[in-house]
Amino acid sequence: MSDLFWLSDAQMARLEPYFPKSHGKPRVDDRRVLSGIVFINRNGLRWRDAPKDYGPHKTLHNRWKRWSERGIFAKMMAGLAGEHGEKKTVMTDATYLKAHRTASGPGVKKGGRGRLIGRTKGGMNTKLHAICDSQGRPLALFVTAVQVSDYIGARALCDSLPDVDWLLGDRGYDADWFREALKDKGIRACIPGRKQRKAPVKYDKRRYKRRNRIEIMSGRLKDWRRVATRYDRCPKVFLSAIALPATVVYWL
Repeated sequence: MSDLFWLSDAQMARLEPYFPKSHGKPRVDDRRVLSGIVFINRNGLRWRDAPKDYGPHKTLHNRWKRWSERGIFAKMMAGLAGEHGEKKTVMTDATYLKAHRTASGPGVKKGGRGRLIGRTKGGMNTKLHAICDSQGRPLALFVTAVQVSDYIGARALCDSLPDVDWLLGDRGYDADWFREALKDKGIRACIPGRKQRKAPVKYDKRRYKRRNRIEIMSGRLKDWRRVATRYDRCPKVFLSAIALPATVVYWL
């Protein structure tokens, strides 16, 4: 196949510091396996449909499952994104991700953690919350059930905010406590007020227009089919399916 994906030597050099140490038997070719994992996630394939160039599909799946559960892919993105150098503006937004029946169907073990999937008029969904820099590059990501409001999601992201001057967000983030939390951090909020507010909220409309960059980022992540459609039951594994394209597209 001519459209196979292969990580370059330079890209592998950036990722290697985040690889877990191999104990006992050495791992098989990291470049081949990780390139196969990227190919599967980008195209939304079943693991058994992986091209033979990437080796046995069980090797790909086992690596994916093991490293996802250990948070390796999320650490890769967080580590590389830590080099962002943003000093001026960050943006926050949330978007729905469709959950396939294999992710939302029965089969949860008794006492197991929730899958972070909720029901909407359009079916079963998960919500992705994100922070990006002024260039539209993701800095922090996490998932919740779809019924969790944007500003409650923002509460969890507050600690991930870098030391910047501005935060751009839509009306979903208009809450007095959130504005106060940003003020305490020395961050100015560029967030339009909710329509039910008695007193209108002033905000920089010209600056607010730049917020479309985080929407573009969400769209680019959804170009990866295993992001646009959630197949993974485990929230930690699904977060890896989002962190991986965020790393490959924006930080390598």
